[in-house]
Amino acid sequence: MAEWTASPFFGVALSILAFWAAGKLQKRTGLVLCNPLLVSILLVIAVLTALKIPYENYSQGGDLINLFLAPATACLAVAIYSRIQILKENWLPILVGCTVGSAVSMGSVWALCRLFRLEEALAVSLVPKSVTTPIAVSVAEAHGGIPSITVVAVLITGVCGSVTAPLLIRLFRVKDPVTAGLAIGACSHALGTSKALELGETEGAMSGLAIGVCGLITVIFSMFLL
Repeated sequence: MAEWTASPFFGVALSILAFWAAGKLQKRTGLVLCNPLLVSILLVIAVLTALKIPYENYSQGGDLINLFLAPATACLAVAIYSRIQILKENWLPILVGCTVGSAVSMGSVWALCRLFRLEEALAVSLVPKSVTTPIAVSVAEAHGGIPSITVVAVLITGVCGSVTAPLLIRLFRVKDPVTAGLAIGACSHALGTSKALELGETEGAMSGLAIGVCGLITVIFSMFLL
């Protein structure tokens, strides 16, 4: 078994099959907690543990998948351009909202890490938790962070955001769909955007736009904060 699991194709195939199965489960149940990314991670862990396959064998294929993170980051420019008209019409609230959201997210995490005296590498890994995975991993790696911890932090943030977003919108009586969408996208990236799309077309569009804008702002802030 060690021979064929050491092949890069094993890691790629396992990742694709796990994500496919997780997607089917999410569509059938409709539960937010059955997020395809979260479930696929658990499935991969279960397979590796049950078959006693070393993580190093799986990572041969996982590293190939990681090569697509950089192109995925660049593709966010397409999302921004496709909503350029919305950006033109609401450029000031979008810019201010995303800037404040990114600053509060990064600043609060950095302050808590300092308060609890976490190691520098761990703090750097947690700071970009509120942006999409490709950008968060790139920021963490550029400043000496641990990518695996960053991925987990991004995943937890996204799931929490998608679960609590509708409740918080009702609690704070947010009526403006632009405001609601920006808030969701700025705090919980793509996972939150999937929930924003359920709330309305405008909410989903603004949340998707916030992903790209907040990602860019986070990269800029990280140059000074980290």
